[in-house]
Amino acid sequence: MSEKSDLPQGTLDLLILKIVALGPVHGYAIAQRLQQVSRDVVQVPQGSLYPALHRLENRGLLAADWKETETGREAKFYRLTRKGRGQLDTETASWQRLAEAVSLILRLSEGGAE
Repeated sequence: MSEKSDLPQGTLDLLILKIVALGPVHGYAIAQRLQQVSRDVVQVPQGSLYPALHRLENRGLLAADWKETETGREAKFYRLTRKGRGQLDTETASWQRLAEAVSLILRLSEGGAE
């Protein structure tokens, strides 16, 4: 079982955009998918998820429509906008550059550079 991890500032938005890019999805399903794919490391409480979804929608990165879920309840289904796709691409490239840089630093030997 993996330990739960706090996300660095701004990471939740990126992860939401990535999940929504796969197809229209409601909030609860976004949280479930993040937890499932991360093997329980990423667990997003509703108090963080829904404000993030509203923020992304207000910024024009997501659009939403009310639809019926598989259980017959009404839910807001989010989809990525063109602006959201551009933001996802930009943030993904930035995150990958940062992750590579951090990895280089973490690989430093105790006595100095590799």
